[in-house]
Amino acid sequence: MQMSEATSKTTKTSMPALNLYETDFHAWTQQQTTLLRSKKWSQLDLPNLIEEIESLGKQQRQELRNRLSVLIGHLLKWEYQPSYRSRSWLATLRIQRRDTSRLLKDNPSLKPYLDESLQEAYENARDLAMGETNLPEQTFPINCLYTVTEILDDRFYPGEPSELVDSSES
Repeated sequence: MQMSEATSKTTKTSMPALNLYETDFHAWTQQQTTLLRSKKWSQLDLPNLIEEIESLGKQQRQELRNRLSVLIGHLLKWEYQPSYRSRSWLATLRIQRRDTSRLLKDNPSLKPYLDESLQEAYENARDLAMGETNLPEQTFPINCLYTVTEILDDRFYPGEPSELVDSSES
């Protein structure tokens, strides 16, 4: 009888957390935070906590790829459609560089994934540039010709010089 009571208590303790996880994620996070702070280890929803922590790491890598995609896509547009350059493109390049640098500063363990992310990001960037410029696919190289250093360098603007970029930046 004691065994089934213990089993029943365990089930009752873990079921609300699981149900809350499935029905109100925000409330579940608050509950798990409270349990962690009060060191109630046995009441934690460990399977879902583990999954969420792993997911956070994947989200950071995805954010890196997304930022690189937008950044490289705009570098391609900048290089291959110079007559359409605008302050908007310049702002996008600057913001994406700044945000990518901050992401890497806040998450230094992402740096080893830069090279891996570069090719994946380039595929998306190439699609973005093709879609936004209406230039034929063969206009853009199959592989990224920019290095990670160039991509993140706020003085790097490929192609012919532009009056939008101060001469001190080019």
